[in-house]
Amino acid sequence: MRRVVVTGIGAVTPLGVGIRRTWNRLLDGHCGIINVNHTDARFADLPCQIAATVPAGKRLDGGWTASEWLSRDEERKMARFAQYALAASDEALQDAGWSPTTFEQKESTGICLGSGIGNFDEIYNTVVAYDKGGYRKVSPLFVPKLLINLGAGHISMKYGFMGPNHAATTACTTGAHSIGDAARFIACGDADVMLAGGAESCIHPLAIGGFARARSLATGYNNAPEKASRPFDADREGFVVGEGAAMVVLEDLEHAKARGAQIYAELKGYGCSGDAHHMTAPKENGEGAYLAMKKAMKNANFQPSAVDYVNAHATSTVVGDAAENAAIKSLLLGAGGKHKASEVNISSTKGAVGHLLGGAGAIEVLFTILAIHENVMPPTINLERLADGFDCNYAPKEAQERQIDVALTNSFGFGGTNSSLCFARLQDK
Repeated sequence: MRRVVVTGIGAVTPLGVGIRRTWNRLLDGHCGIINVNHTDARFADLPCQIAATVPAGKRLDGGWTASEWLSRDEERKMARFAQYALAASDEALQDAGWSPTTFEQKESTGICLGSGIGNFDEIYNTVVAYDKGGYRKVSPLFVPKLLINLGAGHISMKYGFMGPNHAATTACTTGAHSIGDAARFIACGDADVMLAGGAESCIHPLAIGGFARARSLATGYNNAPEKASRPFDADREGFVVGEGAAMVVLEDLEHAKARGAQIYAELKGYGCSGDAHHMTAPKENGEGAYLAMKKAMKNANFQPSAVDYVNAHATSTVVGDAAENAAIKSLLLGAGGKHKASEVNISSTKGAVGHLLGGAGAIEVLFTILAIHENVMPPTINLERLADGFDCNYAPKEAQERQIDVALTNSFGFGGTNSSLCFARLQDK
């Protein structure tokens, strides 16, 4: 099996356009969650009126203006989640210095891009138009803009990538599955380079209303949105929907070395599991999460004691955070692991960017990679008070400088789908 490394990263997030801006603002404790009543009057009827939106504005200032990234024709044909992914891909490819020109290079470069919900606005608007005006009100672009795999399709066509063209859609585990699957394409020899990640843009009154009816969202912070997402905090009450995209360039180690590419980290392990339990809630003991992490560690051939940091899925729900916390402690404490809970380093970055759904696992992979690359543990903002059982180090409110050579990042989704990825500093160059 070939070794897989990360050579490029790119992102569009509620903290800004560009991974460096996002990362710096994350470390400084900023939050991208806002009240969205001004965007649509229908939000005022919902119990949750907040979301983590990509800021509008000039690219130079870290804002999003589609025309700065896409032609008018591209913007017309592409769903918003795919637009974000295209921008993140452009940044990641430039960061990696990878611009294939020959047939052989393009044939050995693939893409794996997923989304959890995809083009929600297109579905809603087309249903309303069809109901009012019938067949002729349906756009010929309706189906192409609806299909989640068209995100990968558009990007592959723009850059001429003819390697594996894959799209995972596994709810909030999508981004992690996309990156893990892409790594396996490289490890098994199906590609030398893979562009991989996740994207989402479904901040719409109906989508927010649906999550609210499922009792998944924070509803008590409409007047203080920056305080709403509070992973591990005793007063947490639900997640905040976010949008954006994150992409990584994964590469066969020998291929990267041969072209002198920068290497951020090595993807050492990938584990997946299923809860087989409930549509939206995990098992309270975190068994599914535990199994995913255990498989990732086995795949990476590391003992629990080697893990310096865990970027948790921790969305700020009462049951979910507690279950994951229990799973992490079960894995990392005891035989072959840490001696006490205070030695277990965990943080959740969702306090700052909200929950990007299908893009969550991908942006958290980028944060995990940078944690290793720069030896800094990003903070868990809004962590004011810990409940019983939460006795690890969660980097409350402030980033922590520490040696991070091995890290896990977790993603879990509705339907009980779980994934964990293990990254490590490249030791033998």
